Amino acid sequence: MKNKQLPHEEKQQLMAAVNLLSIQGYLHNLIIYFLFFGSGLVIGITLSSYLKEIPSGSQRKRFSDDIVQPSSLSISISSPPPLPLPPPPQPCPQPLQQIPAGRSGLKEYIEPPIAMHDMNEEELRWRASMVPRIREFPFRRVPKIAFMFLAKGNLPLAPLWERFFSGHQGLYSIYVHSQPRFNWSMPEDSVFYGRRIPSKAVEWGKFSMIEAEKRLVANALLDISNQRFILLSESCIPLFNFETVYDYLVYSHTTFVESYDLLGPVGRGRYNKRMMPHVTLEQWRKGAQWFEVDREMAVEVISDLKYHALFKRYCKPACYSDEHYLPTMITMKFPTRNANRTLHWVDWSKGGPHPAKFLRLDLTVEMLNRMRTGTECVYNGKPTNVCYLFARKFTASALDRLLRFAPKVMNF
Repeated sequence: MKNKQLPHEEKQQLMAAVNLLSIQGYLHNLIIYFLFFGSGLVIGITLSSYLKEIPSGSQRKRFSDDIVQPSSLSISISSPPPLPLPPPPQPCPQPLQQIPAGRSGLKEYIEPPIAMHDMNEEELRWRASMVPRIREFPFRRVPKIAFMFLAKGNLPLAPLWERFFSGHQGLYSIYVHSQPRFNWSMPEDSVFYGRRIPSKAVEWGKFSMIEAEKRLVANALLDISNQRFILLSESCIPLFNFETVYDYLVYSHTTFVESYDLLGPVGRGRYNKRMMPHVTLEQWRKGAQWFEVDREMAVEVISDLKYHALFKRYCKPACYSDEHYLPTMITMKFPTRNANRTLHWVDWSKGGPHPAKFLRLDLTVEMLNRMRTGTECVYNGKPTNVCYLFARKFTASALDRLLRFAPKVMNF
C-alpha cells in the first residue's frame, strides 16, 4: 500500500516542479516585456525632447543634414541625447545715425540748387522730369522766372541786365550755357556769379543747339519755384522793367513759342518725308529759336525722346532743328495753350540767314519805343500793343547808350 502511494506523491512533486517552472518562465517573459517597454519609453522621450529643439522654417532646412532621422535610431538606451544646436548669430547692432539739430523738413528740396553739379545728361533729365502729383504746395511758393542765357562766351550786356534784376531777388533765377573752352569769370557781387551750368560745345545750325537748350531748361527745372522759362542770347536786351516782364509772364494764360506753317524752301521745303508717320507735312512748323514756356511745358520738352531722336536723325542742314523742333512738337502736343508768337523783337528787313545787328549809332529812343509798343497782338484774349518783352541783336558797342536810355525809356 505504501509502495503504491509513492509514485502518486512523486507525480504530485513532479507536477509542482513543472508548475514552478511555468511560473518562472512567465515571470521571465514579463520582465523581458517590461524591459522592452521601458526601452521604448526612454527612446521615445529622448527623441521627442530632441525634436523640440530642432529649428523650424528656413533654419530647419539649413540644419536638416544634422538631424537624426527616426529610421537611423539604432542607439542603445545608454547613449546620451545629442546636444542642442547653437542659436544663430545675432546681427551686429547698427550705429545710430546722427540727427541734425533743428528741423530740416523740405529744406533740401525747395532751396535753389547750385548751378554747377556733377550729374550726367541722363541723370539730369531724370531728376528734372520729377513732377509732384499733389498740386498744392506745403510751403509758401513764390513763382520765379528762369532767365536762361545761351551764349557763345561772355555776356557783353551784363551791366544792363544787372540793373534790370536789381532789387528783385527771389523772383528770378539765372542760368548760363557757354562754350566749355571759354574761361567764364564774373565778379562775386554780380547776379551772374556762379550761374554757369555744366556746358558742352554748340555748333550753329547743328542739333547740339537743341541739346544745349534742353540742358538749360533741365537745370532750371531743378528749382521748384521756377514757373516760367525764357531763352535768351548774349545779344538780347529787356524792353521793359522787371515788374512788367514778371507780371506779363506769370499771369499769362499761354506760352510763347513761335510756330507757323510756311510754304517754300525754308518752310515745308525742309521737311523730310522719312519722319512719317510721326510727323506729317501738314504738322511741320517753323518758328524762332527763342521761346518762353511754363513749367508743365518745360517738363514735356526735356522728357521728350520720340521727337528728339526723329529730328536729330532727319533734320540736318539745310534743315535747322532750332527753327523746327519746338514749333512742331509744341503745336502737336499743346495746340491750344501756345500763343504761336515770340516775345523777342528782331529785324529781318535786311534779309539773309541772320537778323540785323544794332551798333551804337543805330540806337535811338524812337527805335526802342517802336520795339516796345509798335505792334498789335493778343494777350490773354485781349488786344494789346505790348507784344515784345525783349529785343536782339545788340552789340557791346551799344551798351553805353542802352544804359543811358534805360531809365527814361525802359523804366529801370
